[in-house]
Amino acid sequence: MAMALRPIDNALPTTPERPKKQAKVSVPVQKQPDSGVNDENRAPLPPPSVDATVDYVPSENLKPIQDPESNIQGLIEGLNSKDWIKVCESLNNARRLSLYHSSLLAPLLEKVILVVVKAMKNPRSALCKTSIMASSDIFNAFGEKLLESTNSDAFDQLLLQLLLKASQDKKFVCEEADRALNAMVKSMSSLPLLHKLRGYVSHGNLRVRAKAAVSISNAVSKMALEEMTEFGLVPLLQMAADLMNDRLPEAREAARRIVIAAHKAFMEKEEQEAWESFCQTNLSTIHAQSLFKVVSSQ
Repeated sequence: MAMALRPIDNALPTTPERPKKQAKVSVPVQKQPDSGVNDENRAPLPPPSVDATVDYVPSENLKPIQDPESNIQGLIEGLNSKDWIKVCESLNNARRLSLYHSSLLAPLLEKVILVVVKAMKNPRSALCKTSIMASSDIFNAFGEKLLESTNSDAFDQLLLQLLLKASQDKKFVCEEADRALNAMVKSMSSLPLLHKLRGYVSHGNLRVRAKAAVSISNAVSKMALEEMTEFGLVPLLQMAADLMNDRLPEAREAARRIVIAAHKAFMEKEEQEAWESFCQTNLSTIHAQSLFKVVSSQ
């Protein structure tokens, strides 16, 4: 006799079994040998440190060029080369030409200045330093003629880059830029230089303000009262009074030197009472008092 089957309507539903999670498998990747060729799917290799391959030749050790006429023909091409070492070599040739063959370099001076500015912006420290050294030799060789032989904008770009490089953290670049700024002040008349520098004492970068203030104080120390008056003795003293409240000690010390130089020049023509009267008449009481304090503390 056949057995009756039990209905399964009331049976508990069964939970479907979850699929097993697949285990992660580490597949070793064989490191590809460096063939020196950049794969388009790989980041390019960082450039090797090459500063040691560049010679930073002091100006006094530079020698004249044997055949300057031939060298000058390829100078601009070398300066615009994509090979940065070639650019450094051309910058050193520009230095030699400026010191020993300046008449040949003069017609190309503006083009050279623009390349110097471009090289200063380069992240390679060797190229940056070589270009700063080139600017020092150009200042020493051409002096006043630099403003006459170049577009005003080219000189302004050069000045800004030197102030920026003198304000950065890389010590050997900063020191080289300081030397270039000193060469600029020594080789050029103070009056046109002050007009170029005056805008930078209100620059947003406090280090740039300080470096500009130092250059201004060095330029003012060379000036007679007549030149200061031509520039504007009141604006000069006002500038110094403002800088004495600057955040950086370097800027404040430069401001003190400006006041002392202006007072010394003034006293060669006038008496102390005239100095005090001049300051009280043309400056605010607070600024006049700060100038008097500087002079009395000498």
